[in-house]
Amino acid sequence: MKPKIYMNDHVLAGMTMKEPARPESNNMALHSCESQEKIMENRLALSDWAGVPLSRFVLAHQTHSDRFHKVTADDFGRGAEHADTAIPDTDALYTFEPDVLIGSFTADCVPVIFSHDGAGLTGVIHSGWQGTVKEITPKLFRHLNEVEGCDPGGFRVQLGAALSQEKFEVNRDVYEKFRALGYADEFIEYNEATGKWHIDNQRTVEAQLLQAGIPADRISIDRTCTFKSPDGFSYREDKKAGRHLSFIVRKKR
Repeated sequence: MKPKIYMNDHVLAGMTMKEPARPESNNMALHSCESQEKIMENRLALSDWAGVPLSRFVLAHQTHSDRFHKVTADDFGRGAEHADTAIPDTDALYTFEPDVLIGSFTADCVPVIFSHDGAGLTGVIHSGWQGTVKEITPKLFRHLNEVEGCDPGGFRVQLGAALSQEKFEVNRDVYEKFRALGYADEFIEYNEATGKWHIDNQRTVEAQLLQAGIPADRISIDRTCTFKSPDGFSYREDKKAGRHLSFIVRKKR
């Protein structure tokens, strides 16, 4: 088990990557696999590596929505061993609970991993292009500010590996949804030869974070392309692709 590490110390955050030596190349998704037993083997390896039992994992059934869920002790273990116990119809999770690992599955979409030291909060967002145009990220950060009392300047945010602009080729319908945001134009390029548009979803999400008041020096981006990198699962490349798990857990000090 060799996840990418994005944060360490009392907050452990990272992203599992494709590992050919592991079962199903380290696929973490029960909803997209050949063998659920092999997926559980991978999840148990992550559990051992992170020092967090599966009974304290919380995972969601993602539907490209703009919905988010506050994880409490009542949720511990949901989605960890059975897909049908996952938090339903949800694409972002956050929690104030320590020693609980929350995660987001991706295979090209943008994973947003964040923490707030002052508030003791951790969270993850799944922002595919649909989540981005539905503005799930700014909606959640507005909620965290207005309802949970988290000042934007206290967040640390990591955007994980995702599909690059070069490989994110779309038709007019998707292009018009991004253009309608009013702030994504500089992240869109038109290819006259193909009649397609290429969009940088990571930079669009970064713009949403900046508009939410997150300081630029508190945002990091992993520019690894999940399509081009041998370490990436890419749904666009292979519709049967496995899934990365981007995760975060706050350890008790």
